[in-house]
Amino acid sequence: MTLEEGRRVQLAAELRLAGSVVRAHEDPEEAAPEGVAASLSLAAGVEGTVEAVDDGRGEPPGREVLEYVRLKSLLDDFGHQMPPASRQQLADQVGGLEPAWTAHQQRRLRVTVRVRLDNGFVLDGAHEDLFTLL
Repeated sequence: MTLEEGRRVQLAAELRLAGSVVRAHEDPEEAAPEGVAASLSLAAGVEGTVEAVDDGRGEPPGREVLEYVRLKSLLDDFGHQMPPASRQQLADQVGGLEPAWTAHQQRRLRVTVRVRLDNGFVLDGAHEDLFTLL
């Protein structure tokens, strides 16, 4: 399912939000240590409107990801022509960069949304799987 801005959605499951409370425009990392602890439950079926969608593509790939793509392409295209020792060395380099590539792929697959619920609450950075389309 792909959510789009302006679409009506509802919570697919009951949510319990717990943690410290900070002002909306305050950086959680810089919040006062004496912050208020809170817990909030939202019932399944609460409706709202999607305000923003983040598909993870806005973040540029890091140096290791770009190097993985370059070396993997080289190995796939010309590996069969390389001497065995060179091919093995290249395969080892690709293997060493694979965790960065896997992490990059997982970030791109995680779509998050900002939803303004009808009860006034806003869920920001929520995984799209928490919602169903109306």
